[in-house]
Amino acid sequence: MAAGYNIPRSLQLHSVQCAACILLLITAIGIGEGSELATDYYKYSCPGLEAIVKDSLLPIFFTDPRSPAGFLRLLFHDCQVQGCDASILLETDYNKGITSELLSSRNFGIRNIDSIAKIKSIVEEFCPGQVSCADIIALAAREAVAYSGGPKIVIPLGRKDSTMGSNLRADDELPSASTGVDDAVRIFMGREMSIEETVALLGAHTLGVGHCISIAHRLYNSNVNHRERIDSVFEAYLRLNCPTEVPITNYTFIVSDLTSLIFDNQYYRDVMSGRGLFSIDSDMSMDPRTVPIVRRFAEDQAYFFQVFSSAFVKLSSAVNPEGGEIRRECRRIN
Repeated sequence: MAAGYNIPRSLQLHSVQCAACILLLITAIGIGEGSELATDYYKYSCPGLEAIVKDSLLPIFFTDPRSPAGFLRLLFHDCQVQGCDASILLETDYNKGITSELLSSRNFGIRNIDSIAKIKSIVEEFCPGQVSCADIIALAAREAVAYSGGPKIVIPLGRKDSTMGSNLRADDELPSASTGVDDAVRIFMGREMSIEETVALLGAHTLGVGHCISIAHRLYNSNVNHRERIDSVFEAYLRLNCPTEVPITNYTFIVSDLTSLIFDNQYYRDVMSGRGLFSIDSDMSMDPRTVPIVRRFAEDQAYFFQVFSSAFVKLSSAVNPEGGEIRRECRRIN
């Protein structure tokens, strides 16, 4: 630790060990005009950053077992709109032309906004004005994967926080619940990812839950149902838990798989058995481009972790080409 930062001893403690860890070394990545990310970006300005974030996350993980899935989804939804720039955290401010991305129906169920704000306030105590909210989102998602038993991924840092936010842009750029393989491949190949990396990123569905509002169309729309692959027993289970075409409450949910709190390859085994929760899960089990990849990930967890790590770094390194600032508070621009 560099002089000038009194990092508590507790921040140096190791978090819960992951079941299998893969170290992906990235020295520096430049993505977007005028941007440069690096693994040692905060070496001098905030040398204890990763320890601070990890230590701040542990009590959240302990008290809310579903929070790792929430942090991972938060990163995906942030990076999909304008790049990884914490635009998803901005509150509506009509005077500054900002409308919260959380107003978009595509961001239904997004969690952990308050937790990111809390972690930011802790980081500000040690490194005032140095660390972006966007980097905190990325680090929280990285720690969520490792804590849940997934790979330990080294990510580059140095993202800036956007000064703009739009719910309409979120509507346009976030995929819908009915998105299939074609759309997913188009979206992620635009981020220079292979089809294999696209399938690996979808493996993030192994954590968390799906809401009835996101799967009801699979169960009660005959035009969709007849062309989707779904195990009959699993379909009956879904109908039991989501008994109406229009959910009685938007907060009714189904766990993603039998190990929904563990980052593993169970998702792919379920997909191959017709027990995928979402439309794209069914689509992957039938598309000739993705079936061999799904099968390999289902059989080889270590290989899935390796490809997911590569894809995670690419996704989280997609910065906003317009640049930005280091927000003092994550919910509003300076």
